Amino acid sequence: MTHGNSTPAGKTVLISGASIAGPSLALWLHRYGFTPTVVERAPELRPGGYKVDIRGTAIEVCARMGILDDVRAHSTDMAGGSYVDDSGRTIGELPAEIFGGRVEGDDEIMRGDLARILYEHTRDDVEYLFGDSIAALDEDADGVLVTFESGLRRRFDLVVGADGMHSNTRRLIFGEEKRFKRYLGAYISIFTAPNHLGLKQWETYHALPGKLTCVYSSAGESDAKNLFVFGAPEELPYHHRDITAQKRLLTETFAGDGWEIPRLLGHAADADDFYFDSISLIEMDRWSTGRVVLLGDAAHCASPASGQGTGLALIGAYTLAGELAAAGGDHTVAYERYERAMRPGVEMNQKIAEGFAKEMTVGSKWKIALRMFMVRTLPRTPWKNLIAKKIRDDIQRAANAIPLGDYAAHAAARV
Repeated sequence: MTHGNSTPAGKTVLISGASIAGPSLALWLHRYGFTPTVVERAPELRPGGYKVDIRGTAIEVCARMGILDDVRAHSTDMAGGSYVDDSGRTIGELPAEIFGGRVEGDDEIMRGDLARILYEHTRDDVEYLFGDSIAALDEDADGVLVTFESGLRRRFDLVVGADGMHSNTRRLIFGEEKRFKRYLGAYISIFTAPNHLGLKQWETYHALPGKLTCVYSSAGESDAKNLFVFGAPEELPYHHRDITAQKRLLTETFAGDGWEIPRLLGHAADADDFYFDSISLIEMDRWSTGRVVLLGDAAHCASPASGQGTGLALIGAYTLAGELAAAGGDHTVAYERYERAMRPGVEMNQKIAEGFAKEMTVGSKWKIALRMFMVRTLPRTPWKNLIAKKIRDDIQRAANAIPLGDYAAHAAARV
């Protein structure tokens, strides 16, 4: 998808959000001759988060960005996982190729490691404003006047909201979150804790009706991640920035449960990377209006149930920046082409998330028993390779659903 327009000079772009989508977009925009600024509400890069998959087309994006070697150097290298009962006895084990559904070339990395890699590759070329956020956006024919919460006022040619499912940019321009959020019936929480189970590149799961607990430790890590998922028929009443309320809800939900759960929950109080949120989709008819456009979870959150949120962020950043460069900075053309390229793949992955969200928490003891039987017997069945291939094929179809445009000439023109 190559166009003949010249690369723009001096186009200023404000990007809200310094997780994955924002710094990825900043890297590409700088390469194409734009001047990106990233604003992030947190005072510094946010640590923590779960391990994220980089598959299919997203691997090629990382290669074109020049970060693939760094990504692979921080691979989780998970060997597999097991399910245990209340006493800690192993019920069954599965190798990583079945657990993760990966093919050769795919990778998995901790979200915090990927964010740090992207920051390190952009900090010398991109302006970062930590500890601030957008308070107001006033657009006119010449650009967007941005008022920040700090009181700073600056003008930019374009504004991009890459600030996650609870996007402040989306709220300011498109309206309240409830208009676009579709709850999938579950919550997820994760935080770092001591590795008291002594895990090494291994995941340990414990399933209860409507609940799932997992502890894992990846390559090169001395600590572990404690992950909790639970179903809830209705959304819970709390604010997404109220960490105290979130910790209380998590503790109350798993109170009285066995195995190692009380000990795991005990580390939540002191965790400085505690994360808690609903498993939800963001569904919008349009991702842009005027000079403002949304990217990643802010535009089309597919939830952790899809396993593709990071990939969609990386591919979306590549596509948006490439289309802006190809259109010579004409946002009216670029935004439309970006959305046209991304939307079919986004919708496919959101549909996958709907199905997987139901599978993350099994609602009854007999269904858990059936799943444990499958986990215990699958490695010994003659058709295990066929089942593993079916899982991989389905995941790879979604991971390769968005074709990459060819924007290399626009980067070369700048050099």
